Amino acid sequence: MRWTLKPKPEPSAVEDLKKALQVDDIVATLLLQRGINTYEAAKTFFRPSFSDLHDPFLMKDMEKAVVRIEKAIADGENIMVYGDYDVDGTTSVALMSSYLKTRIDSVATYIPDRYDEGYGVSYKGIDFADDNDFSLIIALDCGVKAIDKVDYAKEKGIDFIICDHHRPGENLPNAVAVLDPKRDDCDYPFKELCGCGVGFKLITALASNQGQTVEDLVEYLDLVATAIGADIVPIIGENRALAYFGLQVINTEPRPGMKAIIAEVKKDELTITDVVFIIAPRINAAGRMKHGNHAVTLLTETDFNLAAEYAVDIDQFNTDRRETDKRITEEALIQIEENNEQEGFTTVVYREDWHKGVIGIVASRLTETYYRPTLVFTKSGDKFAASARSVKGFDVYNALEACSEHIEQFGGHKYAAGLTLLPENYDAFKAKFESVVKETIDPKLLIPEIRVDLEIELGQINDKLMRILKQFAPFGPGNMSPTFMTQGMKDTGYGKCVGEDDKHIRFTATQSFSDKIVCIGFGLGNKIDIIKNKRPFNIAYSVDENHWNGNVSLQLKLKDIKE
Repeated sequence: MRWTLKPKPEPSAVEDLKKALQVDDIVATLLLQRGINTYEAAKTFFRPSFSDLHDPFLMKDMEKAVVRIEKAIADGENIMVYGDYDVDGTTSVALMSSYLKTRIDSVATYIPDRYDEGYGVSYKGIDFADDNDFSLIIALDCGVKAIDKVDYAKEKGIDFIICDHHRPGENLPNAVAVLDPKRDDCDYPFKELCGCGVGFKLITALASNQGQTVEDLVEYLDLVATAIGADIVPIIGENRALAYFGLQVINTEPRPGMKAIIAEVKKDELTITDVVFIIAPRINAAGRMKHGNHAVTLLTETDFNLAAEYAVDIDQFNTDRRETDKRITEEALIQIEENNEQEGFTTVVYREDWHKGVIGIVASRLTETYYRPTLVFTKSGDKFAASARSVKGFDVYNALEACSEHIEQFGGHKYAAGLTLLPENYDAFKAKFESVVKETIDPKLLIPEIRVDLEIELGQINDKLMRILKQFAPFGPGNMSPTFMTQGMKDTGYGKCVGEDDKHIRFTATQSFSDKIVCIGFGLGNKIDIIKNKRPFNIAYSVDENHWNGNVSLQLKLKDIKE
């Protein structure tokens, strides 16, 4: 691990913000590092408001989309709501379909089969729409590159409205409307919405025609918050407000499907982290192991008892998913060693029988062992399909673009992407990808980095600081939980390894005789020798709370330990 201490703001700026907000150096510094330098900016940050959300009609083509949907509603047309099979896609479909059903009965949902149809808009989906007399398809979390498919639908008399957040290609599909804040010609002020977020802007625009405001649509924000967490979009700007109010819905009045998922969670209040690790994997597991329709059915169910039954199935899918991705990860690690590829700049592995639904998770797991851009391939029909994952600071989408002569199709983001290629191109692609990454990556990006916000003394950690840090939530990209560093720590003498195979470490540390605090380091059991014999050491950590038997105490959640 390399520790990088973030630059300190100007002392005069810290002093000014301290006075304006009546806070200490630590809080003022953390806010300035997040670009918050005035009382008004801090008020917006700590107290998100619906007024922070932009007018949906600022988005290019929004007026066209609303006019076309209103016409479909007025004429009683059959509307198909189409979305990808992951969390962002299924929550988007649940959101749009459940809203439209408050206006019109003739609404159906369609999630492509991951294995039969693959990612995005499919010809099979369009044929289904044609066979069943759907004249309008609203595609969410996909479609911005579906030029041929939208043309195919147009030939059949089917209109498309696209709500996407992925990077468009050189040309846009010939749809009635393409809502995507990443369009070059779109002046929408916030570019980092997830697919479900774009869908929410559309229903906000539709609702405004009915004299409603965003506050009349709060019930949909549990879906939006879940998609924001799962899709790893920056939790800044509009996303911060949407996630903030969405979490309130999740913790007070979630839809029956959400309520059924979290029924067994023994927590008083769920955070975005809980959404990412508890709710999202279960929703995702449906599309990975069975079919995304199961997730949409759960998320749109209005009867809690039925939702509870669906949640049992979803939970089983998630259990199956965990077992499968663990096995494949082990097989992939063996393959890397057998091919003597431990020292490369990339990881590219393939096996024809690997489950397509979990190769993205496996790619993420492999980066935990070999910290480098990673692709995991499996057989999909007569082609090879892969999920790509990157390391912080490296744009894997651009790297794939540089290898495009070997690729059939690809799409995604800076840190995650998917692609297909012909089997005969696999070896050439693998060699080219290694070459491109080797030539373009900064070598230091291949060493995991801990970004430290601030160095503090142990005595500065107290309940008041914790109360303020909690108000920095919801955390996520663009607003990560603050990481601190403290030097000259010592174990009080009772530190030990804990957990299965002694993987973790737990000890009580002191910096002076008066200040002591419990430290827990998950996955840091191999650092036990550093803290022995009361030798001084440095720690990087976040401040956390330990809840045990009704008692709450402060603890440090360690990220690394160094001599």
